[in-house]
Amino acid sequence: MRKLLVANRGEIALRIIRSARALGIATVAVYSDADAGATYLAAADDAIRIGAPEAAASYLNSDAILAAARAAGVDAIHPGYGFLSERPQFARAVAESGFTFVGPPAAAMATLGNKVAARRLAVQSGVPVVPGLDVADPTAARRLGAAVGYPLLVKAAAGGGGRGMRVVKAERELDGALEAAAREAQAAFGDGRLFLEKYLARSRHIEVQVIGDQFGKLVTLGERDCSIQRRHQKIIEESPAPGLDAAMRTQMAEAAIRLFRAAGYVNAGTAEFLVDGDSFYFLEANTRLQVEHPVTEMRFGCDLVAEQLRIADGEALADPPTPAGHAIECRIYAEDAERGFHPVAGRVEYLNLPAGPGIRIDTHLATGLEISTWYDGMVAKLIAWGADRAQARTRLLGALAEFSLLGVGHTAAFLYDIIASKPFGDIDLSTHFIDEFFTGWRPAETDLETALIGCLLAADAATNVDRTTPSRAPAESRSPWERLPRFEPWGGR
Repeated sequence: MRKLLVANRGEIALRIIRSARALGIATVAVYSDADAGATYLAAADDAIRIGAPEAAASYLNSDAILAAARAAGVDAIHPGYGFLSERPQFARAVAESGFTFVGPPAAAMATLGNKVAARRLAVQSGVPVVPGLDVADPTAARRLGAAVGYPLLVKAAAGGGGRGMRVVKAERELDGALEAAAREAQAAFGDGRLFLEKYLARSRHIEVQVIGDQFGKLVTLGERDCSIQRRHQKIIEESPAPGLDAAMRTQMAEAAIRLFRAAGYVNAGTAEFLVDGDSFYFLEANTRLQVEHPVTEMRFGCDLVAEQLRIADGEALADPPTPAGHAIECRIYAEDAERGFHPVAGRVEYLNLPAGPGIRIDTHLATGLEISTWYDGMVAKLIAWGADRAQARTRLLGALAEFSLLGVGHTAAFLYDIIASKPFGDIDLSTHFIDEFFTGWRPAETDLETALIGCLLAADAATNVDRTTPSRAPAESRSPWERLPRFEPWGGR
């Protein structure tokens, strides 16, 4: 593999470009008109425009991406995570066009990417699943509700991110929820099929990182707790999952391997489970690298993107490193926390990025960057590693306090309060954490801080000083594991 096209944008593209560069692989970035001034473009060896700001006209336009790959003369395409990364049609089209797809085979993606097919394969593989129905027929749904009780959870068979998902608290809500979820799923994924499961009211969301090569070797790299979610979107993740029974860790890892082996899986993927008391149930599979993969990298001291590239290039997977310590990640979004967390746009007027022992930040932010609402609102991932959970938590709180972004509303203060809270410290975790402990949250008054930063901006404008830290823009800075010596691709190069 000599030249790679990254079919994604922002922080994701920058993340992949850095790993490819470290392996000596040239990179090609793609961009929509909305991203013409984005920082990740400068990190790549080449950049090609693929269309208008609408995702359907650019980042979801497989024809435009394949045309860019042909024009650039690349060997391979990495889809990143999001957009086309879980579409088997795209993986198939990439292979048929003569390029290497950095991800699983299209057939495995089709099986595990469809939640109903994955659920059926899990049952065949002896992996426990939540009681439910493969097809959301209203009559059968009523029978399920009578048998297992309400609430029920309506879910889209395709896609994710909470779209096409509805909680049904009583039978009278069933028909309306099915209709609304089908409409949303059809609009989001082009597939309105639904299925139902018993809604586990206070479960934990635990996922297992899987990676395998084309020679049949499949391994797991620990598990992550992703229970803290808002609107079905994860916002805080950590590895290892705190307070989890050692036997259950082993059982979930074995279940993940059985499922992925049955699907003929190659490259990186994730098996997600719900833990309810002493039991765990298969939830779904993600046939791509997850947003929360840095906590696994920090704990195992590895570069999962580098491993993806090596596997796609035909290399064998080595035994993974021994894990150490604890890592916690939080996702910072460009959202107005005082107004229902609505997405916001704006220009980055002032930026201070934290640093220090065990701290990593994955972002494409830079002073002067325009943030739009065309795409997902995540602008940074802040990760802290420590010898144990307490140290990782303390370091993350310090990093969140150090993070400053003016000009665009963001959620760093919300995340700080969650990490600092007693329930988080006590490992009182569930998918209802936000509803239980942070309903109606409002940021503290920061008039003085805002005024001081305003004075700094005025002084900067007068003296032409750029106070962005680090001193280099993200597109020019080295990757996180280059700053932290223990992080290396475990297979070597």
